[in-house]
This record gives sequence, C-alpha cells and structure tokens, in this order.
Amino acid sequence: MLDHLSFTAPEPKVISGAKQDWELVIGLEVHAQVASNAKLFSGASTGFGAEPNSHVAFVDAAMPGMLPVINEFCVAQAVKTGLGLKAQINLFSAFDRKNYFYPDLPQGYQISQLYHPIVGEGEVIVDMGPGVARRVRIERIHLEQDAGKSVHDMDPNMSFVDLNRTGVALMEIVSRPDIRGPEEAAAYVSKIRQIMRYLGTCDGNMQNGNLRADVNVSVCKPGDYEKFMETGDFGHLGTRCEIKNMNSLRFIQHAIDVEARRQIAIIEDGGTITQETRLYDPDKGETRSMRSKEEAHDYRYFPDPDLLPLEIDQAWVDDIAGAMPELPDEKKARFVKDMGLSEYDAGVLTADVENANYFEAVAQGRDGKMAANWVINELFGRLNKEDLTVETSPIAAAQLGGMIDLIAKGDISGKIAKDVFEILWSEGGDPAEIVETRGMKQVTDLGAIEAAVDKIIAENPEQVEKAKQNPKLAGWFVGQVLKATGGKANPAAVQQLVAQKLGG
Repeated sequence: MLDHLSFTAPEPKVISGAKQDWELVIGLEVHAQVASNAKLFSGASTGFGAEPNSHVAFVDAAMPGMLPVINEFCVAQAVKTGLGLKAQINLFSAFDRKNYFYPDLPQGYQISQLYHPIVGEGEVIVDMGPGVARRVRIERIHLEQDAGKSVHDMDPNMSFVDLNRTGVALMEIVSRPDIRGPEEAAAYVSKIRQIMRYLGTCDGNMQNGNLRADVNVSVCKPGDYEKFMETGDFGHLGTRCEIKNMNSLRFIQHAIDVEARRQIAIIEDGGTITQETRLYDPDKGETRSMRSKEEAHDYRYFPDPDLLPLEIDQAWVDDIAGAMPELPDEKKARFVKDMGLSEYDAGVLTADVENANYFEAVAQGRDGKMAANWVINELFGRLNKEDLTVETSPIAAAQLGGMIDLIAKGDISGKIAKDVFEILWSEGGDPAEIVETRGMKQVTDLGAIEAAVDKIIAENPEQVEKAKQNPKLAGWFVGQVLKATGGKANPAAVQQLVAQKLGG
C-alpha cells in the first residue's frame, strides 16, 4: 500500500462564512469508459464520432429476446485498474439491474453492480506539491453499462436520441469522503486519469466524455471530520449534494467552491441542506437542482437474471498482475534514483505516459539530466507553443537522442545544438548528417582557437588592460572569439586560452 512513502497531508480547505469557518468534505464517483473496441454486453463498436445510431446492436436497442453476453476483455480491464489502484480484486462478483427510466436507455434499466462489485477497497496517493500528498481511499470499482445521449439542440420542438454510447462499458470508481478541497479533488481525478492511461484501461479523454465525475460535496465545522474518522458516523459530515457529470478539472474546482458557499449560506441563515443531485452551470457560476437524491432502494436493485455471477480464478488475476506496466509513482521514483533527476523534473516527465515513453527513448544510454533538460525545456516548450504533443512532434526521440550524442562527444556545443534543433524541427533529417554537411561541427583544434584568441586580444589592447585589472571582463573576449568563429569554437577551450593569455 505504498507505506514506504513519506509525505505530509495537506491542510483541509477552510471557507469563512458570515458567522464561522467551515471545512469541505468531498467524495468522488469517477466514471471511466473502458478502453475496449466492443461494448460490455454486445459486439457493437465503441468508436467515437460515428453517425448517430450506427453502433447499436440488438442487445443495446433492447430488442425482445436479446440477451447480454459479458465481454471478458472489459472484465480484465477492470481487474487491471483495480490492481493499479492497489485494490482488492473480488474473485466473486455479480451484476444487478438498476431500474430507472431515461429516454436514451432502451431497456428501462441499467446493468450495474451494487452488492458484489468486481473490485473492493484500494487507495490513491495524490501529489499536492513537494513532500505534500493525500492518501485517498477507494471504496469500490464496479462495472456498468453507459446510457445513450439525448440531443436537444437540433430542433426547437423535439429531442433526438443517439444510442451509440448505450452499452459502452464504464468503470465507476467510488472514493471515500477523504478529499478536503477543490484543488485536491482535481488532483485526485488527474491522478486516476494518469494511472489508467499508463495501464491502457481508459484513454481519459474528458472532452469526449470518456472520463466524467460526480462530485459529492458537504460542509462541516472544524473538528467534525476528525470525529467522523474516529467514529465512522456520517452525521458529523453534514448533508451532501451531488454535482453530476463533470468533465473538466477546472469546472470541478469551480463547482465545489460554488456549491460549498451555497450550502454555508443556507446553514448560517438557519436553513437545512436537502440531499439532491445538482448540475453546475459554468456560464452563471452556480449549481442548480436537478432532482432529489435517490437512495439504493429507489432504484429497486435486484440480481440480473440474464447474467451469471462472475467467478474469477486467482491465477487469471495473477497473470494480469504479472503483465502490469510500470506505474507513474514507481517510474517517477526510478527517474529520481537512477537518473539523478529532481522530483520536479521527474514529475513533469511522468505526468503523461506518452511523454514518459518519449523521454525514456531519448535518455536510453545517455546522460539523464541532459536528456531531461532538452525534453522539458526545448521540446516540451516548443510543443506547447505550437499546440502539439509528443505523438505529433516533428522531432522523433531518436533524432533528439542523436543530437545529444553529438553534444556529449564534443562535436557540437549547446549553442550549435539549438541551431540543429531548429533544423530538425522544420526540416527533419539525421543530426550527424546535418552537422557534417552544413559545416556546423565544433572547432576543437587548439591551434585554430588560439589564433582566434590572439587576434581578438591584439585588436583590443584597451580591453586587455581593463581585463587585467578586473578578471571578470575576460568573458567579453570569450564572447568575441565565439562570435568570430560562428559559435563553433569549443567554449571551454576558448575560456581556458583567454585566461592563460590575459593572466600572462
């Protein structure tokens, strides 16, 4: 359970009301679309952006007599996610029917898991800054099918239904009420997303709705949360309200702050909080009531008679565990330990799995710190400026690594390397060939460098006298020599020769 980590928990978010201070208590239900080519109970495609109602099997449309068949790959993806969150994998799980009506849910019920989820308790370590982290407990992960989509903006008088998403496999990751502030909530969702992208179990695309969160918010008096942790009595936490379908980290933070202040104002005015589901309106900066919050009995859960319980062999789980990739926390620790990177640089490089893979390819067999400097400062900086990613980068990892090799061998200086970088970015090519054919190779011939140094010194007698009085002015001569040689002279050799000549 990552007990070897040493960290300090962040302070809870405190909001000052008109009469007293209040603390936030937050729990999240993250809905992550399983990365699978087929749906949970049918062979229909899960591809995004297809023509409406073109990815709908008879099972998804709830045609009479059609029976669901479990997609084993989706089960494996849920198990892998559970392992990535250090959670208990339940060898016995079962599906239930959650009964409610939506126009975009043809069956009139959702196949989900309530009593026997596939994954039990786990945890996530959420980084909040150097040496500051929060351990957020996971209550459960269960599999369920997604609903479709109602479209209301195509006609002023009617709504349309697209069933392409209906039946797509979702993992609902339910946290304990351990999160204590808006920034922490966003960081938690970001960490869940990061882990699943490393695992390949969800692409984490929030814009397409492949990762969404329901945010449960309540407020309590300072000290009440500690009483809850001691007793387990939820009465200490206040009445919670759920903010539905959040698909933006920024909006999650704003919605939590807005909802908390709404609740505080009601309580301090003598009112009571009604447990309900609410929606966040980013344009108005407010939450509004959607419906009263249902309890489990309102959905009339019962075991789905069309699906047998899942009984998983431990050996199958062990096989999945044995093929697990390196997770972000472990990768970050390795970058710090084996490559000598700072915590910050290692965090930047491991934030996204594609970025981490690119860096590792560049750093393979090379100086890790130099590779990190070029990847973070030069490549990432340019990618951000051009609104690109490492997948669409004009410079491949092998090209950048080849350029770093030229620096390490002394063939080019750091200044020349930046010129080579620009050529690679705009024209491509092999770094060594570019340096050779364009005459960019660094001058290391001490005789040639000494001649250039002598020439600059001879042409500037007044500067020589000043430099002899103030050795710091020797840098001027170094700059002039580098300028005269087009930046090709070895800077270390130039500096050494200038010091010798002026010192004599």
